[in-house]
Amino acid sequence: MLATLASSPGRPMKADEIAPVVAPMEAADRRETRQYLLLLLPALLALGVFFVYPLCGILLRSVYKNGYTLESYRQVARTSVYLMVIALTFRTAAVVTLIALPLGYVLATVRPRLARVLVVIVVLPFLTSIIVRTYAWMVLLGSNGVVNQYLQALGLTHQPLRLLYNQAGVVVGMTYVLLPFMVLTLASVMRGIDPALVRAAHSLGANRWQAFRRVFLPLSAPGIVGGALLVFILSLGFFITPALMGGPSDVMIAMLIEREVEFTLNWSFASALAVILLALSLVGFAAYYRLVRLERLFEGLG
Repeated sequence: MLATLASSPGRPMKADEIAPVVAPMEAADRRETRQYLLLLLPALLALGVFFVYPLCGILLRSVYKNGYTLESYRQVARTSVYLMVIALTFRTAAVVTLIALPLGYVLATVRPRLARVLVVIVVLPFLTSIIVRTYAWMVLLGSNGVVNQYLQALGLTHQPLRLLYNQAGVVVGMTYVLLPFMVLTLASVMRGIDPALVRAAHSLGANRWQAFRRVFLPLSAPGIVGGALLVFILSLGFFITPALMGGPSDVMIAMLIEREVEFTLNWSFASALAVILLALSLVGFAAYYRLVRLERLFEGLG
């Protein structure tokens, strides 16, 4: 009817003639919107109960200790030990990300048959408990472990190397645990890049480095940024592997939070540390957003 009125030559459209058609359409749109909201209601309730409410509780607890105060945050800011722990956490997360990135690139760009075998080797342990995987690395890297035994048998060392309970052990263990996240993210993007584009660059006179830098790298940027972002954020909150494979000087912020909750029972200070970790993670996420728009990231991962 609306189309008929609009196509009638020389006749202006009156409001009382359009209203009977527009009103039912608006009512149908409202009903459809309510139906979508009803479908989303269980998910929104679960998100509010299991995420928003606990997060608000942590925020409130971080500023409340016998009254509202910012003393916990001031204590973090003026105590060098806590600042060193935060710096160590970010440094470890950055090192793990930088090591996992080239390993993920190699696994994502090898020949398909070899790639399937390597992906199975990397992903299959992902189905086992993280504690089991961490203890397996402790057995391998121990003073009498397989790695030291082979090094001494080959004559490369005369005594066992200290591969555990230090920064090196933490980095190795965390890289192994988080490598599947990097590999799967990179593979989902790099496998979709047409090899003909790189061959076309070679045919136009580009060498391997130029073809990689000017063709392959820009096309794989969403996967690189997505994998690096995922591994970095997961590394910031890592607890089990640093706690088991690290030494007294390798305390990360998640371990510090656990000690404040379990031993000192200082819930306010532990909540403040958790809020600081969350805020710093959001700062890193915002920095990535400034460098690479999330629309491009999710488009490349889709």
